[in-house]
Amino acid sequence: MFGIKHIKFDSMTYVLHYENGKIRKEGWGLSFFYFAPNSSIVAIPMGSNDLPFIYQETTKDYQTVMIQGQISHKVSDPNALVSVLDFTVNGQGQYKRNDSEKLNQRIINEAQTATSTFIHEITLKEAIRSGKAIENHITQGLQTSSAIGLLGVEILGVNVLSVSATPEMARALETETREKLQQEADQAVYERRNFAIEQERKIRESELNTEIAVEEKQKQITEKKMESQVLKVKNDRQLREMKLAADIAVENQRAQLIEQQSTNDRKEAEAKGFVIETTLKPYREMDWKVLTALNDSPNPALNLSLAFRELAGNADKIGNLNISPDLLTAILHPQHEA
Repeated sequence: MFGIKHIKFDSMTYVLHYENGKIRKEGWGLSFFYFAPNSSIVAIPMGSNDLPFIYQETTKDYQTVMIQGQISHKVSDPNALVSVLDFTVNGQGQYKRNDSEKLNQRIINEAQTATSTFIHEITLKEAIRSGKAIENHITQGLQTSSAIGLLGVEILGVNVLSVSATPEMARALETETREKLQQEADQAVYERRNFAIEQERKIRESELNTEIAVEEKQKQITEKKMESQVLKVKNDRQLREMKLAADIAVENQRAQLIEQQSTNDRKEAEAKGFVIETTLKPYREMDWKVLTALNDSPNPALNLSLAFRELAGNADKIGNLNISPDLLTAILHPQHEA
């Protein structure tokens, strides 16, 4: 009523009541009335927590291992944690933001960082047998981590439950061990069977078998070399044939292109010649005087020159002809009259 509310927390929760930005009260398991409009309440669980983790790392021989375990921790400095993460609750005691997940993720990230360098320097087989060493690296890394110290968190313990390879590599390792045991069993059988055989005959047979095996291996090596050479010669021949076929195809296409371009140029020239010939044909038999009269935009200077040409052609028939300069200027430069 009127913004005054009551809230209560259990004994494992550390509470900070801020009023107008300042701490009004703090402590374990508080129960109090507060004025909601100017209050902010932070509740931090102080009990220990077991945080499970699982992540992958790569070993020195570029194999993936899965590290699985859990980290036990608790909040040792609630004021330090409040300065980094938000644990504010509403009037019903519910967290407004789930920053506990951020806290858990940061702890897991620090744990992975503490083991990454160690895992990168050992092989897959060594990593699978180094569960305790990985556990110690995680513990030491978390306890000396400045990031964990800023969070106000105390690491109670680390347990590495398993360090496993991928299913494919696990089957491969099982097969390798199984074959090794089988070889040891075969060797024991072989030794028992040869125990009663005379040493000289065994040595002689071993020598003969070794020579046969060496000759057989040499024969196989020679055959393999010959097969490789034959295959190389065959591949080289196929490559040359393919290159030659490609060159021929390119040259054929180039010849077709040149021929087509020549054909197109010839046709274009013939078409232009036909157009010009067709256009000029009607004017071949026409008198030049008629052509001049057909001009759409007659030029006074041109007409005057034609008139003088006619006068010159009939000069023997003309007695006297007077042409004043003013007349010529008016005809040749009509703008001067304006």
